Amino acid sequence: MITAAELLNTLVKAVVVFVSTNVDDIVLLSVLFADPKLRPRSIVAGQFLGIGALVVVSVVAGSLAVAFPAGWTSLLGAVPLLLGISKGVDYVRSRGLTDDTEEGSATADKLRQGSQVLAVVGVTLANGGDNLGVYIPLFAAERRAIGVYAAVFAALTAAWCGLGFKLVNNRAFGSKLRRYGNVALPIVLILLGIHILAGARALF
Repeated sequence: MITAAELLNTLVKAVVVFVSTNVDDIVLLSVLFADPKLRPRSIVAGQFLGIGALVVVSVVAGSLAVAFPAGWTSLLGAVPLLLGISKGVDYVRSRGLTDDTEEGSATADKLRQGSQVLAVVGVTLANGGDNLGVYIPLFAAERRAIGVYAAVFAALTAAWCGLGFKLVNNRAFGSKLRRYGNVALPIVLILLGIHILAGARALF
């Protein structure tokens, strides 16, 4: 049993750990929400599944006392990099579309809702290298409190999504973000991918 004092300590620690490892996700989520081609529910679902996957991997790795070698998780940077390049190409191509082709594109977007969720999951996982580095030893040392950590992380993931969505709909900031979202998203993803891949230098 976890005492009240231990529970309070765990709650505070969970908030600090989540905020410190996901502070950069606020910017990423805001840019994702600003892209009109991405459905908000797909972004939210992808973020929850991505964070959930990071927690599950950390629990398993912590239970088995497995540590990921430095540099290997950085290879996941290829996911946002390739996604950013793809979206950049799509944006350039869309500049010459007619109304008819745009209507067809809207239909295709609906069919690709599942792939949107997977894309957000991939970006969240790729950006979660620092999460794994903190979660694995934390869960290995505090196995009794894993359920508390998971609950707090789920609640804060919802708060993160809400904050990102509010930033996009902010009068002062949101209009500019929505206006340049199509351009900003590929750039952010490419830069994020390059930044994550830079950590793979430890492999050489």
